[in-house]
Amino acid sequence: MDRPLDSTFVITQRRKRLLIGCGGIAVALALAFAASRLSGPSADRASLRFAVVDTGTVSASVAASGLVVPEVERLYTSPVDARILRIRHRAGAQVKAGDALIDLDVSSATLAVAKLDEDVALKSNEQARRRIALQRSLIDYDSRARVKRLQLESFRAQLTRDRQLSTEGLIAVEMLRRSELSEQQAAIELEQIEAERANAHEATRVELEGLSLETSKLRKDAAAARQVLELAAIRADRDGVVTYIQTQEGAALRTGDVVARIADLSTYRIEATVSDVHAARLVIGLPAVVRLTSGSLPGTLAAVDPEVRNGVMTVSVRLVTPNAPALRPNLRADVELVIAQRDGVVRVSRGPFASGAATEQVFVVRGDRAVRQAVRFGVAGFDAFEVIDGLRPGDEVVISDMRDFARFETVRLR
Repeated sequence: MDRPLDSTFVITQRRKRLLIGCGGIAVALALAFAASRLSGPSADRASLRFAVVDTGTVSASVAASGLVVPEVERLYTSPVDARILRIRHRAGAQVKAGDALIDLDVSSATLAVAKLDEDVALKSNEQARRRIALQRSLIDYDSRARVKRLQLESFRAQLTRDRQLSTEGLIAVEMLRRSELSEQQAAIELEQIEAERANAHEATRVELEGLSLETSKLRKDAAAARQVLELAAIRADRDGVVTYIQTQEGAALRTGDVVARIADLSTYRIEATVSDVHAARLVIGLPAVVRLTSGSLPGTLAAVDPEVRNGVMTVSVRLVTPNAPALRPNLRADVELVIAQRDGVVRVSRGPFASGAATEQVFVVRGDRAVRQAVRFGVAGFDAFEVIDGLRPGDEVVISDMRDFARFETVRLR
């Protein structure tokens, strides 16, 4: 007959089994940890990018986003309020200098020119009539003056005779006095006629000058209206390609409305936008590199728009070869504005392995392992970092993103 086991014995046995089990788990964990420490993390070499440290030029730059635009683009606007009668060309058409682009209904402008011509003729006629009236008035004054001079000469002769007779006592003093008064009155009347003639001549001269100025102004207005009328026959003033044109015949246009654009597609420039935080560094003449899908083109910063819109500024880059075959209108381009350049320095290609901070941890290839190492960087260029300390020419560096291995000293390369 079986007897129940002693409770103390049972508890003791359970404790032994528990200790043995915990010990086995601890040993397994220790072995796994030791194995991981011995083998270390690993990475597939084919999934990583590498770069060899060398010496050369590093250019510090400001990145901008740009578009290829024609270097010369002519804007045509409506010189008058008019209506579109006919569209001669469509967008994309090649045109020659002198080709008509759009026919406008300019009947109102034609009537305005005709009215100004009539006003000029009327003012010229008025000027001629005033000149004739002046000549008639001067003739009248001259006739009156000649008559008055004859009267004055007669009065003076009579006065001379009366004075001689008065000396001989043959006439009374009153008669001599009347002769003197008649002579003086005639002299005064002659002076008055001559003064009136001079005043009439001066007044008419001033009036004629005013009419001449009015006529000249009307002629200038007529010439300007005629020129506007000529401009209303909108024609290309250069060879090029129509990049924009009004498309709806019969549409009404206001003075100044854009009618068409013609671009010379033989030469191009780059219009780019850059953050306003770089405003102080943007100086006319800075070297620039324009990167297209087909390659790179050198250029210089030609213009900087001082206005800031939504935190960005607009700049214009002049290309050394503005007629390069790779250039096309509205083609997107990455622009690098070079603000500093170092020649003959140790450098390494850019990549996500570093952000260009003063000192960063990078992985350098040593045999079949990548070893973490502190590196001090200098100028950050568009495609390379300047290495001040920590790397030598010939070193191979992992330039892929290695943040997943940041806590490890070495990484095994498979």
